[in-house]
Amino acid sequence: MSRSVNRRRARYTAVALAAGALVLSACSSGGGGGGGGKQSAGPGEDKNVSSNYSLGNKDDSTGPAPQPAGAKKGGTVTVLQRDAFHHLDPGQIYYGDMLINQLLYNRSLTGYKIDEKGHVKVVGDLATDTGTSSDGGKTWKFTLKDGLKWQDGSPITAQDVRWGIERLYASFETDGPQYIQQWLSGEGTSYRKALPDGPYNGKHLPSSVLDTPDDKTVIFHFQKPHADAPFATAMPNVGAIKADKDTKQKYDNAPFADGPYKVGDYKVGKSLTFVRNENWDPRTDPLRNQFVDKFEISFGHQFTDSTRRLLADQGADKNGMSWTNAVAPEMVEKVLNDSSTKSRRFIELQPYLDVINFNMDRLKDIRVRKALAYAMPSGQIIQQIGGATAGQLATNLLSPSVDGYQPSDPFGKKAKPNGDPEKARALLKEAGKEGQEIVYAYANTDVQQKVSVVITQALERAGFKVQKKEIDSNVWENSIGEAKNKFDIYRTGWGADWPVASTVIEPLYDGRTISDGASNYAHLNDSSVNSEIDRISAIPDVKKAAPEWMKLADKILTDDVPAVPTYANLQFALWGSGLGGVKYHPVYGYADPTSVFVK
Repeated sequence: MSRSVNRRRARYTAVALAAGALVLSACSSGGGGGGGGKQSAGPGEDKNVSSNYSLGNKDDSTGPAPQPAGAKKGGTVTVLQRDAFHHLDPGQIYYGDMLINQLLYNRSLTGYKIDEKGHVKVVGDLATDTGTSSDGGKTWKFTLKDGLKWQDGSPITAQDVRWGIERLYASFETDGPQYIQQWLSGEGTSYRKALPDGPYNGKHLPSSVLDTPDDKTVIFHFQKPHADAPFATAMPNVGAIKADKDTKQKYDNAPFADGPYKVGDYKVGKSLTFVRNENWDPRTDPLRNQFVDKFEISFGHQFTDSTRRLLADQGADKNGMSWTNAVAPEMVEKVLNDSSTKSRRFIELQPYLDVINFNMDRLKDIRVRKALAYAMPSGQIIQQIGGATAGQLATNLLSPSVDGYQPSDPFGKKAKPNGDPEKARALLKEAGKEGQEIVYAYANTDVQQKVSVVITQALERAGFKVQKKEIDSNVWENSIGEAKNKFDIYRTGWGADWPVASTVIEPLYDGRTISDGASNYAHLNDSSVNSEIDRISAIPDVKKAAPEWMKLADKILTDDVPAVPTYANLQFALWGSGLGGVKYHPVYGYADPTSVFVK
């Protein structure tokens, strides 16, 4: 609930890249529900999975992790990835592919325990539970489990956790989440002033900020209450780093493991192999298994290549999968019509939601914004980005994957998914704005060029005149991020960092964050919304706060109309018939490798 937006933009950037180049293949980042080797609820249905999320207790946090039926040890899994990983350093990880990858070798204070039905519990990972709060939610205490070891067999201590957190203050740690640092030491990048060189010169945060009174205890003293701290401590950078193995920037190529696997061989940009970490103790880990001997990851596989190979199901590819490659759009029907794939595929909802923003600095008449909302052809947009396996119709400002979601539909998108031009025309006439010119900006990717055609046609049917502005995708994010940009409407995608709506509503609609590079793309600044954000943020129970966030999301959409939702992203995954234990990770939005085994 920090008001900084810079690192939150990393989650936006991931989906912006997806929507520009990948969503055509149903690829994005985020979370949903369901999983296993079963075909999940069909695309286009509401998947209200808010009840799927809960906080676990100490028993839930105790290992070993549940074993899927038929699981056995041994074998090698082949992993086909399109994009090479930018980082292995847990402190630098924020994108979906790397979030999934780090589950094999990195552990956080807390984590997400996912059952075969897709239900998610936040539980202790390195910690014995999800933490104990005091001081109105500003102080959080975590106790480390017994038996935690590094890959060299040495014990993991609270001082290792402190080192892991304090190194996030160093200037080279730029790409990972900044929640914990900001909660401890200040908003924006001001937190770095508290420890500008990290712990590398022998300095540490004072115990009044971060305390490790003994080898087993970590205590955070946040500046404000944070009821969702157990979610924030599940981020990959809130864990332990062994000081004498910390190679700073070089840690990206050789992280020291505390998970079930460790790096065996890494050829940067080409391949990565994980082998067993023999000093990992399953009795301490409620999230991960260690069935496979080796994971062999190779990069440079386009979606068509990985889909073709996994569909053919021959040789090493029989034991193949991908962390994030989706089924290629041109092969969707072939995969769906192949009965042999039914037990080795899923189509799952991710927490990434696409919207068309309305620049409220330029579009000041709410009737014009409502007309745009009614006119927007969400169903046709979905067809352009890949159809029913790529996106699910969105009807409000929260993804159905976020806790507290309710399927409200103030603009009647279910009844008229391709828009309501008559309603839009009536609103324009009422406003005296018939023929209103709209400056529509979009990225010059193949997908968004196709989307621009259907949006332009729909708006013209509704009585608007449209001036199209095609923007180089390399500068797209900066262009729409300018607070004084000259555009009226433009799309963005956003994913919750964890399934609590505070990570959506506040960064996108808090008027106090408006600035160049900020995430309030619509430039909404409603004092009543700002006050509600503060009120709900102070609620000490995330479950009680969840429906309040939903009410606020609906208030924003109906009373302010800063944007119109279009679709929630879906992930269509396929793997080889020789694998078992593949399930969906509802928070990260991709296939979860932690229980995979070779049959």
